[in-house]
Order: sequence, then structure tokens, then C-alpha cells
Amino acid sequence: MAAERGFAAEACVGQVVLPGDLLLLPASYGEDAEGERLRLSAGAAPAGRLLCGPGLRRSGAGLLVTKCGLLRHRPAGGGAYWVDSQQKRYVPVKGDHVIGIVTAKAGDVFKLDVGGSEPASLSYLAFEGATKRNRPNVQVGDLIYGQFLVANKDMEPEMVCIDSSGKSSGMGIIGQDGFLFKVSLGLIRKLLAPKSEIIQELSQLYPFELVLGMNGRIWVKAKTVQQTLVIVNILEACEYMTAEQRRQALAKLSGN
Repeated sequence: MAAERGFAAEACVGQVVLPGDLLLLPASYGEDAEGERLRLSAGAAPAGRLLCGPGLRRSGAGLLVTKCGLLRHRPAGGGAYWVDSQQKRYVPVKGDHVIGIVTAKAGDVFKLDVGGSEPASLSYLAFEGATKRNRPNVQVGDLIYGQFLVANKDMEPEMVCIDSSGKSSGMGIIGQDGFLFKVSLGLIRKLLAPKSEIIQELSQLYPFELVLGMNGRIWVKAKTVQQTLVIVNILEACEYMTAEQRRQALAKLSGN
């Protein structure tokens, strides 16, 4: 690609893009009557607004590629572009749900390893029902599933385990049992996709509990240690297997 002129973003979908490439957008996504530019956000977009996902940032009349990978596009709503890469280092993003490991207690704040360049902080009041008298029983080494309330390059990441209404919504301390492992961020996005084929196929093999963190961490627990390790091995291998190879492996395990 020529970074100076750029190429139409629609023509590059599904192709490999490199850092520095410029992707030009249709005129409908350009500057509007009020002089507003593209809305870069992880939330839902109003009709006609484009979401700029991981691996891209706004640059004049188009999008500048910041990561190497395959360009993806979702036309639903206002549309979205992102780069699907095999990146393993996580950069905290506000609103992301992640799995953190408690590494220390510092007064009323817990320090968590989230796989980023620095630890995240979590207040003891950021749990459902927590008060000064009713503190959560959090110990060093515990696994915490929460979301980022603050995440930018100028401030320490801050996590919470409650939503906007003060409910846990599935967040909090993860059970002591189970197995925690790490995969690429690209695989996590595939597993979190609505009606993920991988999750649907695994659910037919064994009953299990699964927690997926946007920071590339997965916690899984089945009825037995053997079943847990089987699911772990399949999930780890999904990055390098085709859909047909995955189905054959699952069929062999289920005895079909």
C-alpha cells in the first residue's frame, strides 16, 4: 500500500495491512455539516457514525494503521473497522472486561496484574454491597474479573467490579478452582463474538464454566481436572486449527 496516497478501506478488507498504511473512507464518513469528525469509541454508534477499532486511528480523511494484521469491517449500525492481529501484549481500554491477579494490598486499594505495562488499582468499595464495615474478602493471588473505569496513558488504570447501577453483573472474585491461561487477543475477540462457533461446539462436549478477559486471559473449570485440561488444550489449539480440524478433534473426543 502507498501510505502517502492511501487506498480505499473497503477494498482492503480481509487483506494484510501494515503500520503506516492510510485507509481512505467513503465521503459519507467524512466531515459533516457541523464539522464533526469520526467518532472513535468502543460503544454503540449512532446511525451513520463509524467506529474505529483496535489497530487504527483517525488521520485526516481516513484511518491510519498502527498494527500489523488483517483489516476487518462490520457494516452493521454505523459500521466499524479494526485490525485483527495476533498481538499478545494488552493495552488497557476503558470499559474492557479483564481478568486481573491481585499482587498487593495498599491501604484501601488492591493492586492487580492485568498484563499491561503497569498494575491496575481496585478499591475495596468497587464491589457490590461493599462498605467500610463490610469489606470484600480479597487476598493476594486471587483472580478478579472486572472492567476498566479509567484507562489512559496519563493515569494509572482503575478497575471496578460493579456496573453503572451498582450491581456486580457477573464481576468479582473468581473461584479458587479452575485453570487460568493466556491466549492472543485475536482469539479472545473470536471467542467473545456473538454466537461463537468455538464456544457452541465446546458446550456440546462437556459442561463447563468459562470467563474470558479482553486482556487475553481465560479461566475455565469443568467437572473434572481431565475435562478442564481437554478444554484448555482445545482453546489453545484453536489459534492454529481450521474449523474442520477443530470439528474433527471434538468429534474424536466425544466418541462420534
